[in-house]
Amino acid sequence: MIKLFVPGRLCLFGEHTDWAGHYRTMNADIMPGASIVTGIEQGVYAEVEKSPIFEMYSDAPEINQVWNDFSCRMNEAELKSVAKSGSFFCYCAGVASYMLEWYKVGGVRIRITKMTLPMKSGLSSSAAICVLVARAFNLLYKLNLNTLGEMNIAYLGELRTSSRCGRLDQACAFGVKPNLMTFDGDEIEVKALNVKKPLYWVFADLCAKKDTIRILSDLNKSYPFASNEAEENLHKALGEWNHEIVNKAIKYMAEGDAESLGRLMTEAEEQFDKYVAPMSPALWAPKLHEVLKDSHVQPFVYGGKGVGSHGDGSVQFLARSEEAQQQLTDYLNKKGMRAYPLTIHPVHTVRKAIIPVAGFGTRLYPATRTLRKDFFPIPCADGMVRPVILILLEELVKSGIEEICLVLGSKEERAQYAEFFERQLSEEHLRKLPAEAQEYENHILDIGKRLRYVYQEEKRGFGHAVYQAVDFVGNEPVLLLLGDTLYRSTTNKPCALQMIEEYERYDQLLVSIHSVPLDKVSHYGILSGVWEDKERTILNVSVMNEKPKASYAEEFLGVRNNEGKKEYYSVFGQYILTPDVFAQLDADIQKADAEGDMTREIELTAALEAVRQKSGMMGVRLNGEMFDMGNPKALRECVSNF
Repeated sequence: MIKLFVPGRLCLFGEHTDWAGHYRTMNADIMPGASIVTGIEQGVYAEVEKSPIFEMYSDAPEINQVWNDFSCRMNEAELKSVAKSGSFFCYCAGVASYMLEWYKVGGVRIRITKMTLPMKSGLSSSAAICVLVARAFNLLYKLNLNTLGEMNIAYLGELRTSSRCGRLDQACAFGVKPNLMTFDGDEIEVKALNVKKPLYWVFADLCAKKDTIRILSDLNKSYPFASNEAEENLHKALGEWNHEIVNKAIKYMAEGDAESLGRLMTEAEEQFDKYVAPMSPALWAPKLHEVLKDSHVQPFVYGGKGVGSHGDGSVQFLARSEEAQQQLTDYLNKKGMRAYPLTIHPVHTVRKAIIPVAGFGTRLYPATRTLRKDFFPIPCADGMVRPVILILLEELVKSGIEEICLVLGSKEERAQYAEFFERQLSEEHLRKLPAEAQEYENHILDIGKRLRYVYQEEKRGFGHAVYQAVDFVGNEPVLLLLGDTLYRSTTNKPCALQMIEEYERYDQLLVSIHSVPLDKVSHYGILSGVWEDKERTILNVSVMNEKPKASYAEEFLGVRNNEGKKEYYSVFGQYILTPDVFAQLDADIQKADAEGDMTREIELTAALEAVRQKSGMMGVRLNGEMFDMGNPKALRECVSNF
């Protein structure tokens, strides 16, 4: 059994541009649609499992007054008939019929355990149900669909009903975070957005009437070609003028400028009222504008606008503070509306890093008798010769890391680091250096101020070494680098910074990946999954397999590239670990201790896989090269090429 949650969705900017952008298939002069959409905190909770038939039940009192348990054979004709019936379950049957037709799956049993999402309020409750059904089939039958694939199937399934939803409705598939969606004909692209500071939204069902079918019917009369000035302005309002607003909104969200973002909401509503609303009598919205202009509301908000198809459906505001958000929610509820808070949180940026350097360096013996492998000298492109550890630390500093924890084998080992990073050169040696090298000496000492140390005095595996930094990490995400691997970016952004920026978009356990030849897969842990983006840089990891045989990897672990050929991906050597990973390592250590197995190796890979199964994992293909220097051959190549 699998537990699922799918939220409703709120369109913050760019309503109606999803279907307007679709008309580019007929008129190339129409600009692609652009919308900023976020999942909300209200949604559908369910437990799903395989079944011979398609079954849906509910334990949720929120919907039981309109719910009768439903079941249907996994028969294409029967499912399509239910989809066309207009019944409560038509959306679910539409998706199930699509899954059966195209993927030849068996049935599923879905039990709704809780429903906190209001229905018929412009928050895409029907789309959330469709995504839930698509995700249930995907996970139970291991169809290996990415999030966009689930979203598209939910949309196509809903089209099998009498509903005519927009393409942005199924954005709820991407969870409770803001995304930029672009609509270019039949092509859809989704990009996660960065948020600098918490944003306190309030949205409310106006509990009035709107006619979405009439609104869309009236607006569609102006497409694909405008025949008068009013229709030309409609094209601009949903095209180039909308792009200007959306780009400003992205900028204000990234900067944490809530006041400007609120004013932009009001500006967007004014533009909508001037150029879009006159095109349909159904967009006359007295209740919406009464609430937007309410003098009791103004002290709480920076701005507000309509939601979804507009009309008198729902309203949204950006509140001035968390306190104002609660006060506004209470006020709107007292006025007879159904109001809900939505806080869009910034993703914790990554401030800390860990580098385990506790290993002896057996493969580099006898040099490691006197020199730790992370102090091996590496000639660099600028003519300097730096120790490995300094190159790694400089990469972290350039990427904005504030504190760095080195995992050592014992307290005695700290002396060499203290000598290098904390003690200034003698005056005699300092005088012999050129001016720029003397300045560089201060740079080294500044790096030393960022260093913290922990010790792995029991050698119980790589995961155990990483876990020694648990108190240093606290409840924050942390970047992990390997102590015997160097990285060189092929762009102006260090590899570590590329990792951090992707984490800020996805807020999920993240590993860097790179392709390896098929004949080398047996030397690596291989990851497989589906690409989340069109550029094939973000992999939604569904499988981790340690050192597979080439024949197995070829059959089960290949990931298609742009040319449709299989590639095989291993970890590139950088990770961003979430607090869940440390909780899992703690559980693994306690289990080994309870069983009296004090020699069992605590592996990081096992903890990563456990967290992946619970909450997912993303792999990111970095623009850069990796140089392993943990064995003689690799060290020679590193010195020659780095």
